[in-house]
Amino acid sequence: MKLKSNIGTADRAIRLLLAMGLIILFYADILSGIFGIIGLIIALLLTVTSLTTFCPLYKILNLNSIYNKEKDNDQSNNSA
Repeated sequence: MKLKSNIGTADRAIRLLLAMGLIILFYADILSGIFGIIGLIIALLLTVTSLTTFCPLYKILNLNSIYNKEKDNDQSNNSA
């Protein structure tokens, strides 16, 4: 089963930055205990979804953050 990409470039970058931020907060001991563990789990999920360009939650909610020029051109041609 091939997963169809539903995460765009900007979304991927934001997810990676958030993951790095959570990891830094954990290692700086700002997030500790159960909150630190939850932060690391979230960072792992953000990293995995960013690297695979697929988010299961986006699939459930029928969202897509990939900018599609063809789709945009079709909409502008239909409105003219």
